[in-house]
Amino acid sequence: MPRLEDPLVVGGVHVPNRLYRAPLLECAGNGPDAVDTLVADLEPAAKAGAGLVCQGATIVRAEGGCAAPNMTALADADFAADLRRLTDAIHRHGSTIAIQLEHGGLRSMETWHAAYRREHPDLQQLAVSRPPRLLRLLDRAGFLAYDAHVMSTEEVYELAADFGRSAALAVDAGYDIVHLAGANMGIVHQFLSPFYNRRDDEFGDGVRFLEVVHDEIRERAGDVPLMTKVPAETSAPPFVRQRLGRAEAVTICERLADVGYDALVPVTGSVFWDMSIVKGEFPARAWSDERFRDGYAESFGGTGRAALVALGNWVESLWYDFEPAWNAGLCREVRERVDVPVLAEGGIRERGEMDELLGRDCDMVGMARPFYAEPELPARLLDEEGSVAADTRAVCENCNNCTVPQAAGESGVCRTPSVLARAGELRNAHAYDRANAEESGRK
Repeated sequence: MPRLEDPLVVGGVHVPNRLYRAPLLECAGNGPDAVDTLVADLEPAAKAGAGLVCQGATIVRAEGGCAAPNMTALADADFAADLRRLTDAIHRHGSTIAIQLEHGGLRSMETWHAAYRREHPDLQQLAVSRPPRLLRLLDRAGFLAYDAHVMSTEEVYELAADFGRSAALAVDAGYDIVHLAGANMGIVHQFLSPFYNRRDDEFGDGVRFLEVVHDEIRERAGDVPLMTKVPAETSAPPFVRQRLGRAEAVTICERLADVGYDALVPVTGSVFWDMSIVKGEFPARAWSDERFRDGYAESFGGTGRAALVALGNWVESLWYDFEPAWNAGLCREVRERVDVPVLAEGGIRERGEMDELLGRDCDMVGMARPFYAEPELPARLLDEEGSVAADTRAVCENCNNCTVPQAAGESGVCRTPSVLARAGELRNAHAYDRANAEESGRK
């Protein structure tokens, strides 16, 4: 059985070990400090030994498509050239870096962010098909605002070309792997999902879009390793009858491996952008923090509507309780059917759990939210001598206080005192010093 410290080859790229920092929102934007912010957020994981560091969802167009405030876009050659500072920083530590490319489609801020809509009144959402009836009802109720532009066949090809152009810029900037945001209700997910996709052209088969994106990236960016998330909508509420089932998701993975995708990240979730992707506790501290109150009101269209969103968030937290390694079963099914590496993320927190997953369910294991509290977390989990205790785990408590303020434009950081206190104790014990990690991690 492979160990966490064992290397892996992904599409010809040598990854030094099987632990990766999964994509997170860095909220860096594209301003003069954007690359400095990305370096500050991502370099610690590489310094601490992560084999692969994934930059969070990065938009393939200069305007529109952002699912949250301050997302970075990769559509400009000058900005891409500056990103070389980031990739060089990661490579100096012997790690590899992937960039996750995305367009939000119906999930974009032009749908849900009230202040952004006021500032961009002419900006429409890109849509695979007309928004589903349930979402149109939310539009009539005033919670969302749809002015969707359903793409023609030619426009879908142009969007795929934008993914190719951004991938080419990423290769020029020194990224090792291109990672598509194929889940969490982004545009790729919307193509794959029968809840969203009711097209009658060739893209009525959602995999066709990923085939065209693959071809565009190969034509424009060469043989850069290419991977994507693949969703199974198993967490959708029971009243949603049109959904992407587990068997369909496995079949999609088989098709993508045959097309030429070099790695796959199967994940479960809903047809909605909800807590199925961040299972855990209701983030009460984040919702009650007065520092974010005005930001929530700006985002959701007033304090009353913000309170209703918080109530919905609470209900979701009851439905989507935390589950350890919640994508493991789907990953195992996919791994049994494809010959490319399968990456697992979602609720993975403990070293012993990682050892069990590797070789049985997946080929690499990743974490996301825990890095907000412990940017150098790999130092505590990796050990060439094999003496890290099986119960060594991230200090993250899955409270989600890190994620909700991002809707108000805040950075993704841990805000829970007990978690920060434990991370501080570990830092004082030099647990994040790779040279001392083995000894201090046992204290």
